[in-house]
Amino acid sequence: MPPMADAASLSPRRFRFVVFDWDGTLADSTAIIAEALQQACRDLGAAVPDDVDARYVIGLGLADALRHVAPDLPRERHPDLVARYRHHYLAREAAISLFAGVRELLSELGAAGIVLGVATGKSRAGLDHALAQHGIGGFFAATRCADEGFSKPHPDMLLRLMDQVGAVPGETLMIGDTTHDLLLAQNAGVAGLAVGYGAHAPAGLAQLQPLATVHSIPDLRAWLRGNACLARLGTDH
Repeated sequence: MPPMADAASLSPRRFRFVVFDWDGTLADSTAIIAEALQQACRDLGAAVPDDVDARYVIGLGLADALRHVAPDLPRERHPDLVARYRHHYLAREAAISLFAGVRELLSELGAAGIVLGVATGKSRAGLDHALAQHGIGGFFAATRCADEGFSKPHPDMLLRLMDQVGAVPGETLMIGDTTHDLLLAQNAGVAGLAVGYGAHAPAGLAQLQPLATVHSIPDLRAWLRGNACLARLGTDH
């Protein structure tokens, strides 16, 4: 497995391929997902996870997430839990917005010649719907979902995405808001950048030694401009 990059090795435009997580990184959806999980457990009389536990599973595939939040629920009731989660999530899905500045960031990255991708715990149907809802599907050259292979943190998602766009680990950057994203990056031999405004607390993210932890979309844009991708763009953009 190729070694991960460290901050000292960064140079302008080092990363040719930038892969984003979706929920909690580009989309402001963590509260709605966590609450839908909690409501689904409540509907079935299962122990209701607290906010930390409900947010912990965001980014995993749905089956893995539900096993974690309701470990004592009999397996034969898992389909009911899935159905109740989807009911509550879909009832509020239209209220999910992109974080302010995401569209502009993606546009700048594309203008700088960076290839963009998504690696997400969402289903293919769920991601395609979200991309269409927000009108940003055209920014991404490749996307990979949890129901198309192994879930995070298995390296499958990033390996498949790199194959699809012809990128290698040393020129690929994974950006995400959970430890699942950073472990995915590590397992694929790819550099990881953490965002601290999503599902997992910055302290937990820092334990996995990302290149940095940023705390807003403007901070993310500034980090990319200063360290990796947007150096070619003027600071007045």
